[in-house]
Amino acid sequence: MLFAVIIAIAAVVIIGASAFVLLRDRNDGLLIEGRSPSEVEPAPPAGDTLVDEAPVEAPPIVEDAPRPSFRERLATARSALGGYLGSVFSSGKISGDTWDELEEALIRADVGVATSTSIIDAVREKVAAGEIEDTAELPALVKAEIVERLSGFDRSLSTDVVAAGGEPGPAVWLFVGVNGVGKTTTIGKLASREAADGRSLVLAAGDTFRAAAAEQLTMWAERSEVDVVRGAEGADPSSVVFDAVERANARGAEIVMADTAGRLQNKTNLMEELSKVRRVAEKGAGTVTETLLVIDATTGQNGMSQAATFAEAVDVTGVVLTKLDGSAKGGIVVAIHSELGVPVKLVGLGEGINDLVDFDATEFVDALFD
Repeated sequence: MLFAVIIAIAAVVIIGASAFVLLRDRNDGLLIEGRSPSEVEPAPPAGDTLVDEAPVEAPPIVEDAPRPSFRERLATARSALGGYLGSVFSSGKISGDTWDELEEALIRADVGVATSTSIIDAVREKVAAGEIEDTAELPALVKAEIVERLSGFDRSLSTDVVAAGGEPGPAVWLFVGVNGVGKTTTIGKLASREAADGRSLVLAAGDTFRAAAAEQLTMWAERSEVDVVRGAEGADPSSVVFDAVERANARGAEIVMADTAGRLQNKTNLMEELSKVRRVAEKGAGTVTETLLVIDATTGQNGMSQAATFAEAVDVTGVVLTKLDGSAKGGIVVAIHSELGVPVKLVGLGEGINDLVDFDATEFVDALFD
């Protein structure tokens, strides 16, 4: 009799342990205390995911970190350009070969063929006018010409809804760009900066197709202590942005920063959807005052193709150039301004939360040619 009781107890223990393991497996290895399996939300379906990206870790916060300098962070681009230009600027008298070599150096730095040719033509005119005779004096002329091409743009981030043709209400900043360029991280860093300056914000998790995009943006919102509006995976991005605008209006928030899915520039239907997001963002109380195209600086001239295509879909007001510190293709900045007439407003000079900085044309050119 005692033996039978022991057997029965052992059977109960084994069954209970098996159920525990199954429950852990069913809930991705996590046993949720006090909830039955039926109460645990199932994992969302994969849906129409555009890209399978792992969530990006938040960059470190360094209290009172100084603004990173362009000279310090553009060593890669400066080294590449310096390698191309070293022989040009030390060859003595200016000759026909000087112009060919200088143009080739600018093109290699991803300034672009058309822009490089235009810069060379302008510098040649000054040399022909007798301003200089020796190649050692060329850098100053080239720098001045590039700075002039980068000047005259408004690089501020506008919250003036009246100037944008809207009524008093939240200003909407849309962030667009292809997959993997760092839109969500850019929003997080900029939100941190704006919140620290006393601005009231709402973040809109409009990238409803990329796995973990909403979670990543929520993490940033919690860090900056601002609101975030998100929808179910695969939900209509326009509805998420619209709801964020309505929440911002109800709470008197000044700015809505809206994330969008990474659009492949050769997908017409996706570009049309992006246009829809912009239209819907203004159907309520909001006014779109900024549409910021985020470009990875390491992509070089491919970024120009992206910029041109996005500009056709939405009214791009500025460019955020990420990963500039690790790129040898810093000349893309000049090409964007010259060929598209769109200013670079922000640049990423590192992974830290304070490494997203306002673009400074003079400091940028000095850093490249130092």
